[in-house]
Amino acid sequence: MAVVVVESPAKAKKINGYLGNDYTVLASFGHVRDLPPKDGSVLPDEDFAMKWEVASDSKKHIKAIVDALKDDPELILATDPDREGEAISWHLTEALTARKAIKKDTPVSRVVFNAITKSSVMDAMANPRQVDQPLVEAYLARRALDYLVGFNLSPVLWRKLPGSRSAGRVQSVTLRLLVEREMEIEAFRPQEYWSVKAQLTSARGQTYDARLTVLAGEKLEKFSIGNQTQAEMAVQAINSRDLVVKSVEAKPANRNPSPPFMTSTLQQEASRKFGFGARQTMSVAQRLYEAGLITYMRTDGIDMAPEAVTDARNAIKSKFGDSYLPDSPRMYKNKAKNAQEAHECIRPTEMGVSTEDAKIADADQRKLYDLIYKRTMASQMSAARLERTTADIGSDDGQVMLRATGQVMLFDGFLAIYEEGKDDAVVDDDDKRLPQLAQGEAAGKERVTPEQHFTQPPPRYTEATLVKRMEELGIGRPSTYASIVTTIQDRGYVEKEKNRLIPQDKGRLVTVFLTNYFRKYVGYDFTAQLENQLDEISAGDAEYKVVLSNFWRDFSTAIAETADLRITEVLEKINEVLEPHLFPPNEDGTDPRLCPNCGAGRLSMRTARAGGAFIGCSNYPDCRYTRPFGPPNPEAEASAIPPEGKMLGEDAGDKIWVHKGRFGPYVQRGEVTNDDKKPPRQSIPKEWPPEEVELKTAVKLLALPRELGPHPEDGIMVWSNIGRYGPYIKHAPSTSDRGGTNANLESLEEVWTVGMNRAVQLLAEKVASRGGRGRAAKPIKELGEHPDAGGSVDVYDGKYGPYVKWEKINATIPDTITPDDITLEKAVELIAERAAKTGKKVTKKKAPAKKNAAAEKKA
Repeated sequence: MAVVVVESPAKAKKINGYLGNDYTVLASFGHVRDLPPKDGSVLPDEDFAMKWEVASDSKKHIKAIVDALKDDPELILATDPDREGEAISWHLTEALTARKAIKKDTPVSRVVFNAITKSSVMDAMANPRQVDQPLVEAYLARRALDYLVGFNLSPVLWRKLPGSRSAGRVQSVTLRLLVEREMEIEAFRPQEYWSVKAQLTSARGQTYDARLTVLAGEKLEKFSIGNQTQAEMAVQAINSRDLVVKSVEAKPANRNPSPPFMTSTLQQEASRKFGFGARQTMSVAQRLYEAGLITYMRTDGIDMAPEAVTDARNAIKSKFGDSYLPDSPRMYKNKAKNAQEAHECIRPTEMGVSTEDAKIADADQRKLYDLIYKRTMASQMSAARLERTTADIGSDDGQVMLRATGQVMLFDGFLAIYEEGKDDAVVDDDDKRLPQLAQGEAAGKERVTPEQHFTQPPPRYTEATLVKRMEELGIGRPSTYASIVTTIQDRGYVEKEKNRLIPQDKGRLVTVFLTNYFRKYVGYDFTAQLENQLDEISAGDAEYKVVLSNFWRDFSTAIAETADLRITEVLEKINEVLEPHLFPPNEDGTDPRLCPNCGAGRLSMRTARAGGAFIGCSNYPDCRYTRPFGPPNPEAEASAIPPEGKMLGEDAGDKIWVHKGRFGPYVQRGEVTNDDKKPPRQSIPKEWPPEEVELKTAVKLLALPRELGPHPEDGIMVWSNIGRYGPYIKHAPSTSDRGGTNANLESLEEVWTVGMNRAVQLLAEKVASRGGRGRAAKPIKELGEHPDAGGSVDVYDGKYGPYVKWEKINATIPDTITPDDITLEKAVELIAERAAKTGKKVTKKKAPAKKNAAAEKKA
């Protein structure tokens, strides 16, 4: 028997079912080793030696593999078929060798499969190989580069730009894309233009729309009609002339299907159609892959296996008929330069299994599988056939000409099952259908309408369009897109609003700093070239330590050059770069950087201790004028909370302030002084925008906690307050007492309105609910007695989903089975698998002992 190691327990269970009892299949639970997050884990001066550390969670998984190898001294590494999977196999080999579980005579082999199906797994087992060293070296190079950039550039940011979090080799370049797009939007100045549309009637009385294309004998460009007066003159020119159909031209057109999905296009389409983020898409796809429903989801490949093409064509013929099947299979050329990523496309493992046939319980998995299934089917279907018609309608004097366009679907082809989404939908007149028109027929005028337009700024990126742009520039790879897009959001550099990615102050400042002091390393071409070098390493065409050495030589010099930079120098440079954005020219020609408060100081950007930035006066502390970071906005300035806080007014002789702190916004009575370093404060509830809090509301908050009075049963005080988890009441001698009983209130308003009777009731209910702790939960379904060992087998709904329970063994029910569908037979199988993993035994119940006949007689 051999020990087979895969990454996840779900995958292990599936593969174990294919391989049977001749193999022990275990999970590594992802990477077993990593570089410790501290300085000195990569040593450039020691030929880029890397100090790996086994994660604490991984020690028990390695021990399980070590123990298994004692009985079955053969190791088969079956991790994912990409660079990361190859790296995990290498890490396992190194870690097990260090534990002396792998000896010189221990057979170690590597198998890869693109889908978790029986045929794919068995084919892979029949064709083992060794760990691919070039792929491992490409992983080592990427990991070392990311570490060297992160651990050397981030401290520079912390020292020179307070409030910054981190920098990364690819994340900072991606952030630059977003910031530059935002600056384009801010610098954009809309330009007015007009168009003229006419609703015309045909000889048969049918209406259709046409747009003006020629005026005064001249062809119109986009900005030819620049204002309302010109537009009204154009309308008059049309209304004062008779119109005739000058020409009608119908042309056939074909529309071909998109290729099957690869990682980037799947992330883009899932974002367009379902609003999925890149991380969510990959997580859902991972579960579909582990369930054996789709092929591997990290790939640059768009080609399909020949047998999959055949299956798809058979399914198309069966479902749609011969007319929807092209004469020969469609072949899609793979764009991938990187050998390690160039696997097959993402497709269903069985083309005959539709979404309905797959019976997927999870809604997100069902949606994503349906998308993959339809895209794959469509990629092998016939083209859609259209007829596009263009009609020119004009006056006999040639002074005006209008054009009407439309199209007719002659045959829907692949559109019968799937149509690709669009990132920024544009209304297209070509989609309309025209009535039958004949050259020379008169065109009646129903109405002629001028329309005002303004040019639009470029749209903000969505996760879909950002991934698409990264792919175009060659930044990152399929396996890294999701983590990069997620990291810049987790760092607070970018926020997602209505599916659009908006760079925040921190992100803008980091980008300006890096583009000025490390421009080469956030350059699009440089990053893409480095990715290409990593691809060359994986193909065996480059030496990874040479690539590292060349990078480190220049990068370490750039780091050293920033050692003498002063913060004031950095801020002034940022002020200079962002001046057009932060201090746009005033209409009256006055100095935009002159402080409007004191009239003497000069405005400049400053960083806040908690991160981010604001605009302040150079005469601080004599002048405390501030405004939010960004261009002047009188409305925002009036309501915004500056770094030093916003005074709301006075109450009982105290100034009442609203501040933004590390743990959120709060109101404060008085100011911090040497005598009173902690004046009274109260957090502002999440439901209330801090900018809108008024003096009356702040005083109301500062009056908390509110005394309701002594409890009628024991005389101990009852309070109402707003805490970390919302509004609540407390039964304790004081609100600072950690003991007592807390009970949640339903709404914020109840903090000030709840009475003693209601409080006593809520507290009693809370105490009663505590009495239920330790009781066994009630099953949601009873399956019956365990056929072998006796004892009831039941279904429960747990914190992490439904599970089956027998005795002290709990086994999770897979996503593919609903609690209503699970049978006793399946539950017993799940319990046995769980028992095997945990080392517990399911022993058969003993038959009752037979009584001795002589003893019975004597009795």
